Amino acid sequence: MARAFADSVRNLFFTLVVGLMANILWGFPAAAGPQALYLMDARTGETLYASNADMPLPPASLTKMMTLYITFQEIEAGHVTLDTMVTVSKNAANQAPTRLGLQAGQKIALRYLIRAAAVKSANDAAAAIGDFFAGSPEKWGERMTETARSLGMKHSTFKNANGLPAKGHLSTAHDMSILGRHLFYDFPQYYNIFSRRTTDAGLATVANTNRKFLDAYEGADGIKTGFTDQAGFNLTASAERNGVRLIGTIFGGTSTPMRNQKMAELLDMGFAKAKPGVQTVKPTPADPEVAPPADAVVMADATDEALPEVADGSAKTVHTDLAMKTSPRPLARSGLDDVAHIQTAALDMSGIENAIALANATEDSAAGVTVKASAPAQPLQLAAEPVKPPKKNAPIYTDQNAKLASVPAKPQVVTRVSTSGGETWGINLGRYPNSFAAEKALIQIQLAENATLGNGLRKVVTRSSGYDAVVLGLDRDTADLACRRLQARAVQCFTIGQ
Repeated sequence: MARAFADSVRNLFFTLVVGLMANILWGFPAAAGPQALYLMDARTGETLYASNADMPLPPASLTKMMTLYITFQEIEAGHVTLDTMVTVSKNAANQAPTRLGLQAGQKIALRYLIRAAAVKSANDAAAAIGDFFAGSPEKWGERMTETARSLGMKHSTFKNANGLPAKGHLSTAHDMSILGRHLFYDFPQYYNIFSRRTTDAGLATVANTNRKFLDAYEGADGIKTGFTDQAGFNLTASAERNGVRLIGTIFGGTSTPMRNQKMAELLDMGFAKAKPGVQTVKPTPADPEVAPPADAVVMADATDEALPEVADGSAKTVHTDLAMKTSPRPLARSGLDDVAHIQTAALDMSGIENAIALANATEDSAAGVTVKASAPAQPLQLAAEPVKPPKKNAPIYTDQNAKLASVPAKPQVVTRVSTSGGETWGINLGRYPNSFAAEKALIQIQLAENATLGNGLRKVVTRSSGYDAVVLGLDRDTADLACRRLQARAVQCFTIGQ
């Protein structure tokens, strides 16, 4: 009898161990909340499917979508730029994994915190952003919740910047889909960060937590994963096929493979149901807060030749109006090859010229600066007399025109003039060692992506450290779509716009 009892205990122990090992190996959480699903037609916000969609549940790292949304608001409002230096708080440095590895008191550029939070889902990076803007997790949570209400997220309450478990920190599958839609339409110039498989986060190159789904599902280009034992495996995803864009959210998945499979099934159902050719009705963005963070050091997101340096390391943000007043037809060619032939056109393009001169050539920095050009438009001259760059440690210019006048007027190489009708968006395809390489890249890329770039203005912009290849004269949606399609082919691209 005793032997039989011992055998039973041994078998039970073996079963429990095997079950525990299976959970570890297959990624099943010890406990997860109920499952919730929501799918919308992103073009209109129409609900295509809902199951427990308005049930408040722990969002886990989907929370970081709201932290990033408010951060993008702050950048666009001119309170900070991507190059603003953030001092890491003690609270941020003490956050649980996943982490970038930040230390209390460390200074790091905001751009790297954004990348780490969006791509690696680093909890310390998100907390550093929240503490920088609000001073504490509690105040940041209050601002997140207020912003959520203004976006129509009726069932969301936030307590911290990263989604680590906290009492009352809840959202819904419906609300997170609403937030995903706003990220896509309100900040297309930043949205491509969510599709990067890897990125430089300053301290390390980090990999995307959502890369398996991005690689597996055709048309997927974002947005964000989340996981805690309490929440399970969460995902808000967006995909576009044949002009139809869908956004869906799943809460409470039991593993990464299960979550991704369920999302694929949800999107497949949506693409079968959604009608093509529906007119897009964009959502109304949330109003940003008025005041910048008290300890913010606002640095213009531009090259060192665009704005003077100052003794204390700060400078004013320059705002740019990119509107093209006219876009006349190019002058008649003399039979030379389209690539090599340089046309001199009297174009009223001062807004775009100023934007290009001020744009940072890093992969996503152009979005961090908007420029309000008040100087009168001048015809484009290929042999312009260069203006002397400002001296180091010069005082901050208080006059907007004086700032713009300080930008070196370097020769511009126009490879094609567009009759695009005054569209004010474009894309930057990178910096090249010489103008020929930039022109060649422009031709190759524009031919490969003729569907979106065929009517754009190809342009090579001479900079102090190389030649930028840009395509201008696009509308916002076309520029964003072109960048997403090029990035899917591993071609560097970022948008330039208002």
